[in-house]
Amino acid sequence: MMNAHPRQHALSHPTQPALILADVGESISYRQMVDNADRAAQLFQALGLAEGDTIAIFIENHIRYPELCWAAKNSGITYACVGSQSSVDDAAYIVENSGAKLLISSAMLAATALAVAQRCAGDLRCLMLDGARPGFGSYEDLLAQHPPLALQNRRRGPSMLYSSGTTGRPKGVRTELPDEPPETAPPRLTMLVDRYGLSSETVMVNPGPFYHAAPGRFMLSVQRTGGTVVAFRKFDALATLQAIPDYRATHGVFVPTMFIRMLNLPQSVRAACDVSSMRCAIHLAAPCPIAVKEQMIAWWGPVIEEMYSGTEAVGHTLIGSQEWLLHKGSVGRAFAGASIRIQDEQGAILPPMVLGAIYMYNGHRFEYHQDPEKTRSAYTEDGWASLGDVGYLDAEGYLYLTDRQSHMIISGGVNIYPQEAENLLYSHPAIADVAVIGVPHPEFGEEVKAVVQARGEVVDAQALEADIIAWCRARLTPIKCPRSVDFVDQLPRNEAGKLVKRLVKDRYWKGRTTRI
Repeated sequence: MMNAHPRQHALSHPTQPALILADVGESISYRQMVDNADRAAQLFQALGLAEGDTIAIFIENHIRYPELCWAAKNSGITYACVGSQSSVDDAAYIVENSGAKLLISSAMLAATALAVAQRCAGDLRCLMLDGARPGFGSYEDLLAQHPPLALQNRRRGPSMLYSSGTTGRPKGVRTELPDEPPETAPPRLTMLVDRYGLSSETVMVNPGPFYHAAPGRFMLSVQRTGGTVVAFRKFDALATLQAIPDYRATHGVFVPTMFIRMLNLPQSVRAACDVSSMRCAIHLAAPCPIAVKEQMIAWWGPVIEEMYSGTEAVGHTLIGSQEWLLHKGSVGRAFAGASIRIQDEQGAILPPMVLGAIYMYNGHRFEYHQDPEKTRSAYTEDGWASLGDVGYLDAEGYLYLTDRQSHMIISGGVNIYPQEAENLLYSHPAIADVAVIGVPHPEFGEEVKAVVQARGEVVDAQALEADIIAWCRARLTPIKCPRSVDFVDQLPRNEAGKLVKRLVKDRYWKGRTTRI
């Protein structure tokens, strides 16, 4: 286990920025962040929270976000992160489901936060950043009443992150309170340092939402090693790209949608941004179309790294640029003590190149909070866990993702996974974004449809639909290709860049009791 904590860096380089919000011009130094986190831990204790309790953090990407996470970690308190775009229903569900005793929100989200507080019963305490509201105390005023003194003899408070809810109600991933002090880093930090070279020299561009697993965990990992995180209130392709030369960024963490939007910038804009300082650009959270990744490697060089994992942290695969070019489409091989196997629906282990459910094992256990049945269904009898993804291993142990089980289309009794068609359609010159889904069909049950966000104005929808279908059929087995295409102004993606297929499908399945 590695001993690493921002407190060490607040002593050695106190004025170095721990976090910069580039698009709003705010920054916070290590000394400020650590002192604020210690004050907040004292505040939590004064409010009656004890080791093992839970708080809910419901704020946008805010300069104070990491101090709240560190305050919880330093207190032995679990912190549940609520997506800043959550509806009142979803936010209230997370606050209640997590058992939070304290809700911390912000003036920017006040309308939703007030409704959530009214919805949640019990003794929920509420604080607000950037100005108090009825029922919410002022975080800044209360913080100033407490000294910047570290609590003693506390275990490291873990996160409880909720899934993005792309296919239903968000589910919380809870882990046990570790028997380790806050200064002892989780095992993943050693892997990130060894693999990606995180250090006090790191400047990481991190344009994702902090409530999501990857941006949040990478931010805290960089701060454990003394580097600087450059983030944004909201993702913007041009601002993200320009931040690389502006801050001489060495690292970045992205999702494929961000790559696509940067690639869609005018060539002259892209050429004007010097990306030569980048040593490592990690992408994760969703499959990256092969054509997109080829373009990114050609543009940024062999610095593109891929990680496949999940909030549940039951295993990782990793792959670098040079390795990927020899195994295009792969998400890598098992790493850091993890093992992978592919199973069929009966639980039989499948040989290489045969499609099935992906199971991983690294000794780590998790539970879906207050959902023992879902927890049991994620595990095999011998302790291997599934994230719900489908894929195969090749003879060398490289993993290839094909889709999520929940996205499977059943047409005329044939199982179709739409990810392959989606990845292909991304390279069509007229398509900016695409979702391939199953829609009702009176004879086959479902048929394959592409819902497309076009790059420009659609002058002749019928002709473009025919072109897209023919283009796909020329490159892919016809049964996997869309039989129809609809055009929309924008596809629903959450702040983490994940396509919310549930919302895409709602239009076509409205009024039906099942979606099969």
